[in-house]
Amino acid sequence: MSKRKGVSAEEKRTRMLDLLYEKQDFFQLKELERLGPKEKGVVSQSVKEVIQGLVDDGLVDTDKIGTSVYFWAFPSKGAGVRQHKLAGLEEQLAQLRQKRHTVEAQLAEAAVGREEDDERGQLLKDLAGRRQERARLDAEIAKYKDCDPEALEAMRQQSRIAIEAANRWTDNIFNIKSWCKRKFSMEEATIDKQFGIPDSFDYLE
Repeated sequence: MSKRKGVSAEEKRTRMLDLLYEKQDFFQLKELERLGPKEKGVVSQSVKEVIQGLVDDGLVDTDKIGTSVYFWAFPSKGAGVRQHKLAGLEEQLAQLRQKRHTVEAQLAEAAVGREEDDERGQLLKDLAGRRQERARLDAEIAKYKDCDPEALEAMRQQSRIAIEAANRWTDNIFNIKSWCKRKFSMEEATIDKQFGIPDSFDYLE
């Protein structure tokens, strides 16, 4: 037994709009939710969404009177809306055609002097070969980057900065050791042992 095919969203819109055109009356949402399934086969759960979509597109009018919200649509307005939409689409089509014509003219102009011939084909082949050769040379140069004088000088500068920073901390540690010896009458060997300072600890050169 085959399953019943569902109604598409566009078909629901068409059916509900036809309902309003046929009735040419004013309805509250609850009334449309009752009429939709009965007369047009549109399930009541989807009526609200369909009607709201038609309102957003300007195909269905709505107004609030007191606490009640009413919906209506007349064929004359629907024809006007469709005619306006059609005019907009035709204008867009004309603009796209003009744009296409302009692009085609630009392509034709750009193609002048680029016609395929033996000379141009050979030039393109030579260009591709030169690009490959350049890529190979760039890779070769990259291997020797560490020998670049500028790179070496930058490394030396960084090393000097690091040594100066390390010696500043070394100087601070020596000053603290001297302060501890004076303040607490501690032996230097005791301080070194207590704080894990090796015998070889000294300034860097």
